[in-house]
Amino acid sequence: VKSGEGHHVDGEFPEVLKSVVAKYDASELITQRDAVSDKVADELTRRAETFGIYLDDISITHLTFGRDFVTAVESKQVAQQEAERSRFYVEKAEFEKQAAIISAEGDAIAAKMLSDAFDQVGDALIELRKMEAAEEIAANLAGTRNVTYLPKDNGMLLNLPGQ
Repeated sequence: VKSGEGHHVDGEFPEVLKSVVAKYDASELITQRDAVSDKVADELTRRAETFGIYLDDISITHLTFGRDFVTAVESKQVAQQEAERSRFYVEKAEFEKQAAIISAEGDAIAAKMLSDAFDQVGDALIELRKMEAAEEIAANLAGTRNVTYLPKDNGMLLNLPGQ
């Protein structure tokens, strides 16, 4: 394109576009498209007027990004997802740590309560637990067909001589 004075203005338009677009990052180019379009229009109109060209309307209709940029954006998204996953694992570990601490504190309180109970009742509770365990073992043995109980004190069932 030549101006009325014979100057070439072909290089002006891409230069204006590059200079305005360079002021924004990729996400701003997408989210602030109207502002970018207005700045490009203002700058192009100003520069075109110096060559005697008057612009009526300018619209940015399509933005494309290079392969390297797209790859970089994808890599950034993957890195953000990995960071989020790591943050989740850290939070999970923190919750598990808190749960283990609370459980250990509860176990310590239960052990203290048992210790206090043993101090108050002496060995009676232990003897009771022994009798309950013996009763359970006897019930299990009685229900088994392959087990025979022999009294400890003498072998009278088998007429064996005493020791």
